[in-house]
Amino acid sequence: MFRFEDPSAFYLMLGFIPVVLVIFWAAARQKNRLEKFGNPDTVRRLFNGLPDRKLSYILTGTGLLFLILAAANPQWGTKREKSRVNTRDIFIALDISRSMDAEDVSPSRLEKAKKFAEQLISSRPSDQFGLIFFAGNAYLQMPLTTDHAAATLFVRAASTDMAGTQGTAIEEAIRMAEEKTKENHHKALVVISDGEDHDQEAADAAEEAAGKGWTVFALGVGTTEGAKIPVINEGREEYKSDEEGNPVISALNPELLKSVAENGKGAFYALEGDYRSTLDDLNARLDKMEKRAVDIRSFTEFNSYYQYFLASGLLFLLAGMYFYNRLKPFITN
Repeated sequence: MFRFEDPSAFYLMLGFIPVVLVIFWAAARQKNRLEKFGNPDTVRRLFNGLPDRKLSYILTGTGLLFLILAAANPQWGTKREKSRVNTRDIFIALDISRSMDAEDVSPSRLEKAKKFAEQLISSRPSDQFGLIFFAGNAYLQMPLTTDHAAATLFVRAASTDMAGTQGTAIEEAIRMAEEKTKENHHKALVVISDGEDHDQEAADAAEEAAGKGWTVFALGVGTTEGAKIPVINEGREEYKSDEEGNPVISALNPELLKSVAENGKGAFYALEGDYRSTLDDLNARLDKMEKRAVDIRSFTEFNSYYQYFLASGLLFLLAGMYFYNRLKPFITN
């Protein structure tokens, strides 16, 4: 198993933006100075082997990239052991239909839903999580796993562009969760949606799931007043419109979500504002679920390979400095 011990080091990548801007500024400045010395092509012919200044920048940038990788400390698992843990099984069904792009909650319905899902996963380190994304159809993104880092990455990557067909197939998401978990024990499904599904089938599916040991929770994101749905058309942001050209207003459907939660023997929550109390109450209900013993195989020892990236980064930086210094007599006053 490959991993980065400290993925937060990749935030250093944000520093590349000012570095690139400085490089472009320096390149323009140096070009002007080289032109003052003489015609650039003539100078290169006179001084055979004079390197292109871009090479020093490329080498320096590559060196910085390798140093960031070294700081993240790439590791490879070397020893895997089997262990038994007690865990709960929780599926998250996340709505990725186009209406989730509405911005009646900040920054958007989908981004707020994703943030809540991330916090739910991080707040339950001993439980297994599975992910289902749904719009017009339901899509299994990740089966039940204790790999919370992978689950978080899948949630962060969720986008309305991933939906092949539009709609809000809550009923299909519920049935998919049932299909992917055959064990006879108590399980939970957390549906996060704006509820734009007007079929009674979703509530019926939740009732059937409850009869098989599931508890279905529903979290509504959005407002009952609703908002326009932004869409990108030829690079411009517009709003979704109906056949008559009128903007489509998407609104939260709390009645449907409440019926899903009620029939699923769970609870309904409105995901708005500071949802800390919502997360606390949901976790308190999940804590009452029975645990089951699961055998997992996980890596307990890892070898680090940061030293190779560190050495490579330093070599690239030294090479960049070398070629830069060869140019320096021709680009300084």
